[in-house]
Amino acid sequence: MPLTEPHDDHLPQEDAVALDGALGNPDDNVVSETSSPSDSTAVGDGPAFEPEPTLPEPVRQRIVTLTATVLPTLPADEVPVPLRRVAKFAPNRRARLGAPAIAAQLTADPLFRQRVTARVLADAGDLGAAVVEGTAPAAADPVEVAALAYLARPRGWRELIDASGAAVRAEADSAVVAELVREAEQRATRAEHDRAVARVEAEKLRDELARVREELGQLREESRQVTRTLRETQARERKATELLATERGRAARASADVDAELRRARARLAEAESVAGVARATAKEARSVDDARLWLLLETIGQAAVGLRRELALDPVDKLPADFVAEAFAEQPGTAPAGPAARARDTDDPARLDQLLALPRAHLVVDGYNVTKRGFGEMSLEQQRKRLITGLGGIAAQTGDEVTVVFDGAERMHGLPPAPRGVRVLFSRKGETADELIRRLVRAEPSGRPVVVVSSDREVADGVRRHGAYPLGADSLLRRLARS
Repeated sequence: MPLTEPHDDHLPQEDAVALDGALGNPDDNVVSETSSPSDSTAVGDGPAFEPEPTLPEPVRQRIVTLTATVLPTLPADEVPVPLRRVAKFAPNRRARLGAPAIAAQLTADPLFRQRVTARVLADAGDLGAAVVEGTAPAAADPVEVAALAYLARPRGWRELIDASGAAVRAEADSAVVAELVREAEQRATRAEHDRAVARVEAEKLRDELARVREELGQLREESRQVTRTLRETQARERKATELLATERGRAARASADVDAELRRARARLAEAESVAGVARATAKEARSVDDARLWLLLETIGQAAVGLRRELALDPVDKLPADFVAEAFAEQPGTAPAGPAARARDTDDPARLDQLLALPRAHLVVDGYNVTKRGFGEMSLEQQRKRLITGLGGIAAQTGDEVTVVFDGAERMHGLPPAPRGVRVLFSRKGETADELIRRLVRAEPSGRPVVVVSSDREVADGVRRHGAYPLGADSLLRRLARS
């Protein structure tokens, strides 16, 4: 779309046509190398004595917005130096922060305004073409028309801006009038409502006054009755005062009797405390005798045990009973040193597991897959075994107990990492289940040694209980591992 330099109504027709031809293309050398900036401004904006029109605020904001929108699309060498930094702003900040600089540059630099106008009119389409021709559709937004007229400056552009200002002021006046009418209607509605409320309140006050008068009559009658009652009460009070004096004398005599009885009770208490002290001393002496007897009995048992071990020539053993069962009836992925464990009771409480783990020389036997599939069945079998064995290693390190974990050999995988210290890892052989191997381990232990079997399988629990072991649910061990 061709550009037009602003027309001036004071110029002759032939001068305006010549000026349009000279500034028709912003890419042409509009300002000669010999012309000064002041000469360029005079040619582009008309006579120097005619000032810029006063723009309505909506029109000024629209002009700045249009310029800020096309500013980044201009080549870098066509953007004035004061606006190059503004062109790099974000779109929502460009028009807001760069408005003063953009407005000043549009006024002072006609060539920059022509370049901006070329892109704005191209985006405006038919409305831009109509504004360039000096006409505007009746249905067009007057603010948009005034903004395009200011940038393109066709013949009669000042009248278009004045018409836009009048339209904006008319809309503002209409809005103010509408607001005043609305406020007046609201005040009238509120006044009508207040009158209705006042009438209702007046009726309520009249009813309240009648009720108060009625209550006042009742209060007067009640006051007369209260006065009579007061006189009767005063008479009874005088009689009660006389009775009180009599009762005080009786109470004084009773208090003297109580004091005498209290002195006698204190004497009896002192005598009883003396007897109790003698009894405590006697009991202490008897307990000392019992303690001496108990110590002598335990010392005798200990020396008898040492003598029996010496007589039988029993040397310290390198293997535990579970090691013999493991060699004969199980497959071991690797060797692991054995250590003691503690016995649990028939419950899922981890606190009771701790109590049994505190027993001396205990042996903890764990049904491996029964525990892992109950506690972390979403993992693979390899991850289940690794997590359980690692947790049992922590228990063995904390308690120093012997720990054995048994898995079904049918699902055994090779290449297991070495078991932690104190944990024995066993897999049942072909043709035998982990439950049978657990019962063999329990039967191999000597009678009297605390053996704890962790399994939620009732058949396993019943079987090991018959051989003197303590069955414990899998949840107790899972809670114990979670706590660790």
